[in-house]
Amino acid sequence: MRIRFPGGKKVDVHYKGFTVKTDQPEASGGNNSAPSPFDLFLCSIGACAGFYVLDFCQGRNIPYEDIELILTPERNESKGLIGKINIEIKLPAEFPEKYRDAVVRAAGLCAVKKHLDNPPEFQIQAALK
Repeated sequence: MRIRFPGGKKVDVHYKGFTVKTDQPEASGGNNSAPSPFDLFLCSIGACAGFYVLDFCQGRNIPYEDIELILTPERNESKGLIGKINIEIKLPAEFPEKYRDAVVRAAGLCAVKKHLDNPPEFQIQAALK
């Protein structure tokens, strides 16, 4: 993974043949031309939980087109960080009742969430080119 700086407050991440573009909101000096890195962090949690819900439904031939997840972060004001992340799985009325608890457990299998439960150690160093 390579991280480059294309100008302004923009940061591009080059990874596995993709370029993920980020920018900062105007209030932070950016142009708001792309999500901020923190926005992508929250998006990765939602997309990961969504994948596990989708996979659960596909494995049981349950229609998934009308399912949506609503992710709502709650801020811990004393720490200045997100203190809680709520994920609500909106199920259509015809979703099989016998699978409602199981689909919630499936969303909890999210690998991004598991990494937050057991965070990696970070090592940051500077090196000359």
